[in-house]
Amino acid sequence: MATKYDAIIIGTGQAGPSLAARLAAEGMKVAIIERKLFGGTCVNTGCIPTKTLVASARAAYMARRGQEFGVTLEGSIAVDMKRVKERKDGVVAKSNQGVEKWLKNTENCTVYEGQGCFEDSHSLRVGEALLEAEKIFINVGGRAFVPPFSGIQGVDYLTNSSMVEVDFLPEHLIIIGGSYIGLEFGQMYRRFGSEVTIVERGPRFIQREDIDISEAVQEILEKEGIQIRLEAECIDAQKDGDQIRVQLDCEKGAREVNGSHLLLALGRVPNTDDLGLEKAGIEMNERGYIEVDDQLRTNVPGVWALGDCNGKGAFTHTSYNDYEIVAANLLDDDPRRLSDRILAYALYIDPPLGRVGKTEAEVRQSGQKALMATRPMTRVSRAVEKSETQGFMKILVDAETKEILGAAILGIGGDEIIHSILDVMYAKAPYTVIQRAVHIHPTVTELIPTMLGDLKPLE
Repeated sequence: MATKYDAIIIGTGQAGPSLAARLAAEGMKVAIIERKLFGGTCVNTGCIPTKTLVASARAAYMARRGQEFGVTLEGSIAVDMKRVKERKDGVVAKSNQGVEKWLKNTENCTVYEGQGCFEDSHSLRVGEALLEAEKIFINVGGRAFVPPFSGIQGVDYLTNSSMVEVDFLPEHLIIIGGSYIGLEFGQMYRRFGSEVTIVERGPRFIQREDIDISEAVQEILEKEGIQIRLEAECIDAQKDGDQIRVQLDCEKGAREVNGSHLLLALGRVPNTDDLGLEKAGIEMNERGYIEVDDQLRTNVPGVWALGDCNGKGAFTHTSYNDYEIVAANLLDDDPRRLSDRILAYALYIDPPLGRVGKTEAEVRQSGQKALMATRPMTRVSRAVEKSETQGFMKILVDAETKEILGAAILGIGGDEIIHSILDVMYAKAPYTVIQRAVHIHPTVTELIPTMLGDLKPLE
């Protein structure tokens, strides 16, 4: 006999708990299913642990730079990786336990711990329990992609999930993958004291970004002593005693790299392969992401997909926005849409990259008339005062409407400063609104109006 609910939510990642609480507050009888870690990727193996580790790595980096600022530290700078991990664990535990406690103490909400699997379009089995509801919300997230490299199964490799559990300093960390996860861990462990080599199959890092961004990021990492291997095809991993040997077929450099540990950072895949979606008739694309419409509805009436598993964002903030869209449409008579969202994200190397809207390459490809301005961080007084002059700013504007099309800030505070541009974009206001704003001096943000005063046609 099935236990009937008004709504079932699968997964406690960013969208799930807030949706459960909102539906329960409306008087609905809600079930939420979690098979492993409350809070999902962000809380346990993604944003929160990695940015906590990034903060520890920056502390080590700044300690070593003390003399630049007239600060002398007695003795050598040492990193205690066990204490680094303990600090990270404490931050994660607070969030993880907070989510679990919140859900288990929410009135009208029942928590089921175990693997949920569809029996049909509106019922799921969790262990011995059979649950049924008219509304089902899939929020199962994703996991690290492990490529079928030759020899990979014979090697003890790490992924983002296992990397955050490391409490020692790898002698030489080899990272395969030159995008967000790989670059953040690469710089982090270099600052902790490891030798680091980053291997990328493509011709440059973070290939979704403009070439000037990729080149600047590479320069930042190389300055810190990170070894970089690009255009690495035919990758093969083998155990060599207590070492790992990664064989490469590169345009330049040696044909192999030897290291103590290997991190695979080659993207993510959705956790949709063990949900029994075929029993429910729920459509997926060729990569396993659940197909959704502009309001996050699947092809099956009464079933929605939120967060990483729908392939529409893969960020914590987009997952939460998925919850907001669904709640607004279901409960508030507010027809919010996925297509209203402006792409925005950050790369948390140091200095960070904040990105919104279209890249320069995308604007050029569109053929629309546009204006562009750039400004190096060396011409930002606040960055000079802090001795943080790596990177640059770039902004693109529609030449006719004067609306901002996109921007990138690679530099100190770039992940925060970018929001002053993003908010103007959401307001659909002309760039002159922010250009004429009087910002506080001395800040990095005050140079955005200055940069906008130097717009030139994109040729």
